[in-house]
Amino acid sequence: MRVNSYLFILIVFTLSGVSCRKLVSVPEPVNSQTTAGVFATEQQANSALAGIYTQLINGNTGINNSIYANFSDGLTTLLGGLSSDELMFYQATGEYQLYNSNHLLTTSLSSNTIWTTAYTAIYGANAVIEGIAASTSASLRDSVRKELTGEAKFIRAFSYFYLTNLFGDVPLALTIDFNQTTTMARTPQVKVYQQIINDLKDAQSVLPADYSVAAGERIRPNKWAATALLARVLLFTGDYTGAATQAAAVIGYTTQYNLVSDLKEVFWKNSTEAIWQLQQNTSVANVGNATPEGIAMLPNPLSTGLVSFYLSSQLLDAFETGDQRRSKWVDSTDNNSTGLYYFPYKYKTGTADYSVGGTATEYYMVLRLAEQYLIKAEAEANGAAGGDAAAITDLNVLRHRAGLPDLPFSLLHDQVIAAVAHERQTELFAEWGHRWLDLKRTGQAHNVLSVIPVKQPWEGDYQLLYPIPVSEILADHNLVQNPGYH
Repeated sequence: MRVNSYLFILIVFTLSGVSCRKLVSVPEPVNSQTTAGVFATEQQANSALAGIYTQLINGNTGINNSIYANFSDGLTTLLGGLSSDELMFYQATGEYQLYNSNHLLTTSLSSNTIWTTAYTAIYGANAVIEGIAASTSASLRDSVRKELTGEAKFIRAFSYFYLTNLFGDVPLALTIDFNQTTTMARTPQVKVYQQIINDLKDAQSVLPADYSVAAGERIRPNKWAATALLARVLLFTGDYTGAATQAAAVIGYTTQYNLVSDLKEVFWKNSTEAIWQLQQNTSVANVGNATPEGIAMLPNPLSTGLVSFYLSSQLLDAFETGDQRRSKWVDSTDNNSTGLYYFPYKYKTGTADYSVGGTATEYYMVLRLAEQYLIKAEAEANGAAGGDAAAITDLNVLRHRAGLPDLPFSLLHDQVIAAVAHERQTELFAEWGHRWLDLKRTGQAHNVLSVIPVKQPWEGDYQLLYPIPVSEILADHNLVQNPGYH
């Protein structure tokens, strides 16, 4: 695996909240000695880690935000929505139409961005892990060492989760030593998943249960964030008992997590449903106090402006009559008098009303409690304790909030499985590519997607994995392209 030149720079931000004040670079070649010097104090170590979070939400520099310039600032949501049956691209040609039609090319830039920025985050996490381990400073307490290392492992696991789900087998880089990473081959997905699980269990064992590290704001992952992501990973790997156990633990921690009754408030900053959010830098031009998806998805003016991405008929038709998720998380515009187009409205602040330097009312939601109910329900329907009856009970919790009638306990097993998929579709739409990943992992992608008009003719199931960037393959003779791409 080639590590791009800027990956040899460890970005350390001294932050107030998450606003950038200072940049410290480690000269290459990076080794344990130079990296350790950045971690002489707890403030330096915390700043190094906070810099990674800033990069995740504010772009590669943390200064000049470019929407969809990072796998974690809305690009995964966008590409996953276009590749699946959630989003449509307004234009008939262009980069995003390749994803919408599932006719990708090896030169597609957006998948290149996903790859590069995810590995940037991984490199930063590895630098923190190695730097803390190498530091002999007495100013770095053992308890802080463990917690910050746990956070870095969480970030590494989080980044690898999306890499392996979007690209399949990917190089498993666990060091910043470019002598080891430059010519890495692809690692089998099963081993990548095992490392993800190991990292999350390590993080789970050392991270605090509260949000005291971030003064009560839910912008730094804690024990429960690690538990929530672990529940998802165990579900994806078929460990249904483990997935149900982990999800139940998060759901049961009611002193900190509860479903928000008003759907309009779910995505507010520090909502009781939030397990982990990313805090935007409100001083960034063109984004301000909005979230990346609020800026990119909401029209200006709200009811008449143009939208580049709009919700598909397949998604709109999936909502049952009376579903408040349809009325409160979806809105429409006449698209500058060209017709009625519906767009995701989970985030309420967008181009029409954002303010540079203004107070943010929403943070970018990464992990939330509702998903844990869906994980638990799917695991139960697939053999975890409680079975179909428990799954129906969990689904009804979300249906009740959405204003829908309870599912009957007389449902047959196949109907319960279908109900889980349906609730995931209508609850998690336009969030982090959930629908795209769900269709692929459950084997439904071909049947669902190949009949959609915009995806005709169906190019082939090989496009269920994104292409490895050509530049990476040319630089690393051990790296091979995903089958089917030319």
